[in-house]
Formats: sequence, structure tokens, C-alpha cells
Amino acid sequence: MQRRPSIRGSQGKPEETAGHTSSPDTKIVTQRLQSLDVLRGSTVAVMILVNTSGDGAHTYPLLAHSPWNGCTLADVVFPCFLFMVGVSCVFSIDGKLARGEGKTLIVASAARRAAILFAFGLAINGFPMFSLHTLRVMGVLQRIALCYLAATLVLLFSKTRTISVLLLAILIGYWILLRWVPVPGMGTPGNTIPFLDPHANLPAWLDRNVIPANHLYHLGYYDPEGILSTVPAIGSTLLGVLTGVWLRTPRSLSGRARGLLLASCVCLASGLIWSHWFPLNKRLWTSSFVVWTGGTSLLALWPIFWLVDVRHRMRRAIAPAIVFGKNALAAYIFSEFLAALLGSIKLRSGTSLQHWLFHPLAAAFPSLQLAAVAYAGLFVALCFVPIWALHRLNIFLKV
Repeated sequence: MQRRPSIRGSQGKPEETAGHTSSPDTKIVTQRLQSLDVLRGSTVAVMILVNTSGDGAHTYPLLAHSPWNGCTLADVVFPCFLFMVGVSCVFSIDGKLARGEGKTLIVASAARRAAILFAFGLAINGFPMFSLHTLRVMGVLQRIALCYLAATLVLLFSKTRTISVLLLAILIGYWILLRWVPVPGMGTPGNTIPFLDPHANLPAWLDRNVIPANHLYHLGYYDPEGILSTVPAIGSTLLGVLTGVWLRTPRSLSGRARGLLLASCVCLASGLIWSHWFPLNKRLWTSSFVVWTGGTSLLALWPIFWLVDVRHRMRRAIAPAIVFGKNALAAYIFSEFLAALLGSIKLRSGTSLQHWLFHPLAAAFPSLQLAAVAYAGLFVALCFVPIWALHRLNIFLKV
């Protein structure tokens, strides 16, 4: 593996650059970057916000996922979380290697964590009825688990240049598969069948032929976190890995911040241009979507890194995001179980507890969309309470 900067020099002192001890602006990042916690916490808060929008029927378009092609704020948050998984992997693995942990032990630990995450995802999909006959196999946590494990393996056994080549191969290879490889029994995209047709596309065909329909998303014809589309999702994670490698370089902190901004501009422009031939599509996780959302993630990280880790500003303002960020998985898992519970409890009137709680807000606000946003905001605040308690007790879910 190409050697990245170690956390400490051989004598346990900060490494030196150009013959002298590095200044605060040129030191290698050795501590937990608060900007990573802030962006991770903000991302999971928005994930909860878009997943619990009132009655689910009056969501603002910006907070709703695109029906097919396109990209909204709701579509950006999941790839941003995977991007942060990749960044965090670099700091975590470098720290373990610096402490003398072997690669075999790191891989075993990563596999165990991925298995636990996958199991949590299955539990969320099955809650509260746990019907094995209709249990959805794939899901958000399942995709996070697979991407985390893949990123760990690639990072441990590949040089940085190899990771870049692999990322490029994933993006171009996925484009070739969806654009020019015939869908069995249906035809060739852009020729005998429409390109990126919701039913007649290779990821949907593979999901239908590998996973029984009863175990697909909404018992449907495909899964938005399906098998083949997980491969470009790994690409989103590898973008985070490359960003983490950049943040670990001995360049000045301000130089690293400029690099984040430049990379975000390149990714945003590339993703937008590519989308003319390969549309942005979260449900298929198209390659242009990977590049575009990678650019938005970099653009979101850049000012936070500059203000928090370089300029050391906004300490009080970022505190809630840090609480969420240090326990992001716990926050998401709690929110999913709570939302499922509220939706499954039926009152005597036949309505769910969630709709009963939404009704007063619907009556109080002049717009049902405003009421939906208010409900979602209150739900996020409710989820913050147990996460804040865990933070005060110094308890963090690290699977």
C-alpha cells in the first residue's frame, strides 16, 4: 500500500516539514476532524428530516426524492453519508496501523461491523411485524455495510493511484453496462428499449432475478439499494477515501481547503456535463450521480473544514451537529425504529399514531407542506434527545 503520512514520528513528536517542526497551518492532521463530525451529523439530520415528512403526502419537492431522473436535496444526503464513510475509513485505518494492528485483524473487525450493520438493516426492514415472507433484503444500512467493507479492503490493499483507477473503472464500466449491454429478454438500451427505462434496465433485471419479488423494495420490480447499483455506490465511498487521503497529506490546512474547493468544482462540472449522456438518477445510482453528489459533498465539507478546523470558529453553533455526528448510526437507527413504530400503532379511529400527531400541525399551519416540514423538524429534535443523552454518558455506537 502506498504509504500515507503516519500519525506520529518515530519519537512520538509531531513530524517535521522542510527541516523544521511544522506550524499549525502545515501540520499533518492527527486529531479527529470536527468538520467531519459536523458534516456527518448534519447529513444524518437531513436524512431523518426527509424520511419523516408529516403524512408523507405533502412533502416539499426539495425534500422529496426524484421520481426517476433528476436530483433533489433528498437525493444528495445518502451519497454524502457514504462519502463521509470513506473519509472516516482513512483516519480510522491509519490510526489502527499506527497502533500496530495487523491488516488481518482490521479486515476481520470490518467484516464483523459490516455484518452487524447489515443485521440492523434487516431488523429495521422487518420491524414491527418481522414477516420473513416479505422481509426486504437490501436497504440503506445494508448498502452502508457493503460500501464500508469494500472501502476498507480497497484502502488496505491498494495504493492511492490504484484507488483512483478503480474509481474511474467503476464509473465508466457502469455506464457501459447500462448504456450498451442488452437487458436479457428486453433489448438494447437506447435502441429497442428506452435508455434508463424504469423497468427495462440491467440493475432492475438483476434484482428481479436474484432476489424474490416478496423481498424487494415495496414488493416491487427493483430495489433502489439493489445489487448492481451498490457498485457505483462503492464509488461514492471511494471518492470519500480519496478525500480522506488528501486531508491526511502534509500540505498546509489552507492548501487542503483550497484542494477541497477545486475538487468540488471539477466534480460538479463533470457530473453536470456527463448527465447529458448519462442522466442523474439516485435509484440507479448512475455514474454522473456519483460524480455530481461527490461534488456537492466536497462543496459542503469545504467551508466547514475551513471555518471549524482551520479558523477554529463556530464552536457553539456546531455543537448539535457534533452530537449527531459522533453517533450518526445510532441516530439513524433510532429514527427508523421510532418512525416505524408511530406508523404501525393504530388508534380506534383506524388512523395511525403518526397521522394523529400530524393532524394538529396540519390544522395550525396555513399549508400542509409547511405542516409536514414542521412535523419532520420536531421529529429530528425528538431523535436528538436520546443521542444527546448518549453523548453526555460518553456512549457511542461503533459497530
